[in-house]
Amino acid sequence: MTNTINLNEFYKDKNILITGGLGFIGSNLVIKLVELGSNVTIMDSLIPDFGGSFYNISSVTGKVKVDISDMRDSHSLEKLVPEKDIIFNLAGQVSHEDGMVDPVMDLDINAKSQLYLLEAVRKSNPRAKIVYAGTRQIYGKIENTPVNELHLVRPSDTNGVSKFAGEWYHILYNQVYGIPTTSLRLTNTFGPRQLMKHARQGFIPYFIKLALDDQEIPIYGDGTQIRDMNYIDDVVEAFLLAGSSNKSDGQYYNLGGIIPITLLDFVKELITSAGSGKYQLVPFPVDRKKIDIGDYVGDFSKIKRELGWEPKIGIVEGIKKTVEYYKANKKYYW
Repeated sequence: MTNTINLNEFYKDKNILITGGLGFIGSNLVIKLVELGSNVTIMDSLIPDFGGSFYNISSVTGKVKVDISDMRDSHSLEKLVPEKDIIFNLAGQVSHEDGMVDPVMDLDINAKSQLYLLEAVRKSNPRAKIVYAGTRQIYGKIENTPVNELHLVRPSDTNGVSKFAGEWYHILYNQVYGIPTTSLRLTNTFGPRQLMKHARQGFIPYFIKLALDDQEIPIYGDGTQIRDMNYIDDVVEAFLLAGSSNKSDGQYYNLGGIIPITLLDFVKELITSAGSGKYQLVPFPVDRKKIDIGDYVGDFSKIKRELGWEPKIGIVEGIKKTVEYYKANKKYYW
């Protein structure tokens, strides 16, 4: 059975809190919710190198409230949580490299601060729906693809551990306290408003930056590693569907792409679309090889069956849209 809720009607006049709302996925969600007529409040710490930027929401400036505060500040959360209908919880530390360098910081942001949010909701607004931005990284080394939600969870780095803890706190608070929570296990998401300054938050934006700068893109190994990818508009729709349905309460869902692609083929498509760039196959760095998960293809049949979500924008179309955006807005992201 699929979701039959009219999103335009559902989100009109809803009071929404988006943690991490100045970041990549958060800002795209903000813009869509403003379009749907929601009353949006953003919470973001603007930590350097995390990707938050006021330019990301420049198209809706004056139409949203912005609170610059940190998820690790429980008092700020206690102030922002009351009277919100839905909380899209996207604030987090997503760099696998940074998580290994500073695992305590990683734990504080991805696990401890999630408890602050959940406790604030439990005490002052237990009816608020929370949709958490989880990750496929929690699965660790993949045994077989496509990966469904029954696959073993055994993270291969500290970030995977902390993100799984954060996710499961949400599910636990649904089971014990009845708070309506959902987790979306995101795969490689790309598109406009992504952090481009460094490579620590994913290979896709870094590859795009190198291509647009007509530089050489390093591909580890032989380039045959398989990934699935989602364009940002499809991911935003998944959040909206999860937030609008009580079928998703206490559930966790994998997202996935239309057609998986090798890294080599992705780079070739990127270079063609950008009209610049080149690539070279290079040996896997030892530290990166230790935490690499291997091929990954997500099985999104559960969210398709229960909420009616499936990706609509293919990789080639998504690359073209993304390249066009950064060509027009390069000075704000480089």
